[in-house]
Amino acid sequence: MLAGLTNVTFEFGARAIVEDATWHIQPNERIGLIGYNGTGKSTLLKLLVGQYQPSAGTVERSRGTSIGYLHQDLLSFDTHDSILQVALGAFERVLQLEKEIEELGKELENSHNSGMSDAEQEVLLHKYSDKLHELETLGGYNIHHKTEEVLQGLGFSNADLQRPYREFSGGWRMRVLLAKMILQAPDLLLLDEPTNHLDLPSIEWLEKYLIHYQGSVVIVSHDKYFLDRMVTKIVEVYQRQLHVYSGNYSYYEVEKVQRVELQQRAFENQQDYIRQQERFIERFKAKASKAAAAQSAMKRLERLDRIEDVAIERPNIRINFQVDKTPGKVLCELKHITKKFGDNTIVEDTGAEINRGDKIALIGANGKGKSTLLRIIAGAESYTGDRKWGHNVEESFYAQHQLEALDVNNTLLDEMKSAGSQKTEQELRTLLGCFLFGGDDIDKKIKVLSGGEKARVALAKTIISKANFLMLDEPTNHLDIHSVELLIEALNKYEGSLILVSHDRYFVSKVANTIWEIDNHKIKTFDGGYEEWGEWKERQKARTDGEKAENGSRKAEAKNQKPEEEVKKAEVVKKPEPVVESKPPVPEFKPQGPINKELKKELQKQQRLFQQLEENIAKLNQQKTTLEAQLTAPDTYADRNKFVQTETDYKKVSDELLRLNKQYEEVFEKIMELESKS
Repeated sequence: MLAGLTNVTFEFGARAIVEDATWHIQPNERIGLIGYNGTGKSTLLKLLVGQYQPSAGTVERSRGTSIGYLHQDLLSFDTHDSILQVALGAFERVLQLEKEIEELGKELENSHNSGMSDAEQEVLLHKYSDKLHELETLGGYNIHHKTEEVLQGLGFSNADLQRPYREFSGGWRMRVLLAKMILQAPDLLLLDEPTNHLDLPSIEWLEKYLIHYQGSVVIVSHDKYFLDRMVTKIVEVYQRQLHVYSGNYSYYEVEKVQRVELQQRAFENQQDYIRQQERFIERFKAKASKAAAAQSAMKRLERLDRIEDVAIERPNIRINFQVDKTPGKVLCELKHITKKFGDNTIVEDTGAEINRGDKIALIGANGKGKSTLLRIIAGAESYTGDRKWGHNVEESFYAQHQLEALDVNNTLLDEMKSAGSQKTEQELRTLLGCFLFGGDDIDKKIKVLSGGEKARVALAKTIISKANFLMLDEPTNHLDIHSVELLIEALNKYEGSLILVSHDRYFVSKVANTIWEIDNHKIKTFDGGYEEWGEWKERQKARTDGEKAENGSRKAEAKNQKPEEEVKKAEVVKKPEPVVESKPPVPEFKPQGPINKELKKELQKQQRLFQQLEENIAKLNQQKTTLEAQLTAPDTYADRNKFVQTETDYKKVSDELLRLNKQYEEVFEKIMELESKS
């Protein structure tokens, strides 16, 4: 065990965050720590590193275990050093050795002139040799290359590496600190919302890096795709307890529903038992012959370990948009748009069209100009070219840097009322609940809110604006997974059009029906969702790689043939015998037909398997629905044997569905791969 909690209780004042919680982190684990906002995820990380002390129980850390903790508070760090120097700080011992070796080298150079004896020189030489050996053992000769590689993976260019750390914004500073932490390679890496500061290419790079990371990793994140690809275990903070699920986030979602259903049934059964006992006590407590039995029943109830009603913890509040006017077919037309910041060209002579019903996601790496383009469309950024609004367009723009539009002297409720939505106070309270404001929070003044809380208020105001065209810049930042799901549901029902920038791939995949990518300073439009776009990009990459490989092969063949011709010429010069003219060598021909036939045969096989899996999954889903109905039927509960058998059948069907769905995905990927080759 690297670290963990044993029977830990932690309280903020009268409020308990966890009670009697136990969690042990083993070597080489990748764990997702999840829970609704405010349940104490970050608090648990602070307990693990010793920033907080538990009210009861023990926090354990194995002797010699190194822990790295990435969190928002690190942004208070500042320095004039370059980002390369900051990241190289991970190799403290190596940097110290480099200095010591340099000093020893100077001493050895001057040893003859300083009158040092041979014995002293020998000692100095041994010392120098030992330091060099230690440097080599620690991989000291590769630290610059390794550091540059990690920084570039997280989105920094070569030109950035020598720039001072303090020149960068908060999100880019956090990347530098993440790079330093990764390079330190602690035994246990604790990451609190690491993807909030990363663009899509950097998130993908981080995934690949952490999957092969030698230590253990605990991640707090609202990015479901990231959790699905990264973690092999989920720990959920739920009802002041820690619940462990062995699997990724998708497995957790399925298993959680089953656990909640079982707990709900257990709760209902216990409530029936309690009511039965209470009726018995009420009826017989006054009768002398039954008083002892009634007293025993009362003691049993007092000792009873009460099961909580899980269904009431987070109600499924609905976020609803209202649209007053229907716009024309074209909402916004961009023509010959150019935007530059000095020598840095964002877009040049490009155009695009936003039509009614479009739900567009702007995709790409940071620095490509996604947010700048969004501001151009919103009219909040200067440009050259033509931007033309369509008929009846009522737009609303959400961006975190525009939070100054909030009236800091208003309460949350007053600020929502000022949006002019004509919603009732109760409806506004309900909506604020979706954005993680509950109870007395809505009476707080805007000026006392954190940056993240202000962002959530601004997003809530955008939602009730009755606009028929939304422009959203990173709307899921500062929301928990449940709130992201509610926002997805609302945007899917939204009758208007929208364009958004987001690094949350799950969110984009569920909302967008069109992808815009800024490539080579032009807007490239893809008509389809994020996953279709990703598959198309993979096919394009495979095709490009194949063409490069083919061209490389041709060049290599030409290069290899040239020396042979030269050798033949040399042989002719050396040997004066008559030269017999020979026919040029016939190139070896490898027929492509059989290979294509094999591919076609395999493709047909996989397609048949795919169809069969679809049919089997449909049948199993039908069986599962039937079994669920049986589990809720009163006659099933009445017969214990029937209930146990039905529950066993339900578990078997659920497990088989999980297995077949996984196989279904694998076969689908295989078909896509074969189609790209054929």
